[in-house]
Amino acid sequence: MAFTSLRSTFFLLTFAATFSVLFNSCHGFYPKLINASLAASEHGWSPAGATWYGSPTGAGSDGGSCGYGGSVAKAPFSSLVSAISPSLYKSGKGCGACYEVKCTSNSACSGKPATVVVTDECPGCVSESTHFDLSGTSFGAMAKSGQAEKLRDAGVLQIQYRKVECNYPGTTIAFHVDSGSNPSYFATLIEYENGDGDLASVDLKQALDSDSWQPMQQSWGAVWKLDAGSQLQAPLSIKLTSLDSGNAIVATSVIPAGWKPGKTYRSVVNFKA
Repeated sequence: MAFTSLRSTFFLLTFAATFSVLFNSCHGFYPKLINASLAASEHGWSPAGATWYGSPTGAGSDGGSCGYGGSVAKAPFSSLVSAISPSLYKSGKGCGACYEVKCTSNSACSGKPATVVVTDECPGCVSESTHFDLSGTSFGAMAKSGQAEKLRDAGVLQIQYRKVECNYPGTTIAFHVDSGSNPSYFATLIEYENGDGDLASVDLKQALDSDSWQPMQQSWGAVWKLDAGSQLQAPLSIKLTSLDSGNAIVATSVIPAGWKPGKTYRSVVNFKA
């Protein structure tokens, strides 16, 4: 009986040790790493690299690859913008998304988050899975009071980031009609979306078609297009669907009859922040 009991005990210990080795080596289960991952996810922050470009107190570029043009330096963007690595740029689908960024890796870092909007791509920023090439204004916004210049002198930082909802109080969604648009081809830059900030899809409805929505295609950056093949009947309504939440909103008759290429038309709607 004693021998049988010892043999059973030995078998159980051997099985447990073997299972532990197999589970750890084959499946990568490391409790310390799991706990660290859970702790990070609880706070929603992830690591990234950060640099800055352009003027020390500027908007980085004259609009960048999202197509926002001079809007990047004006309210509500107010130069608090960033170029982003391809992983978050998403071939332009990431345009308009908002992120909080903060740093603690330099003595000039405040540790307090600054909110930035994606307005450009940094295609060469691939040394890390995620990288923010911030405007000088955005980079300095992570600094302690009076130490923005010192922080910018650091050049390269390790930061933390998380996606947040965009919030443009009192601002409605704007549609800037692309200069290449004509009666049968319509393209528009879309700006200032609250909430997700970025878009999954855009649809257009003509005045004489009260039921049917025509899907638009992403042309580049934040510009969406529809090649109708025949003359479009204005006023045009535009439906926007957010990328993450899937929320949809309709700007009814936002593009009026007699619309002109190059003009911006303001809607009376926006997503909830």
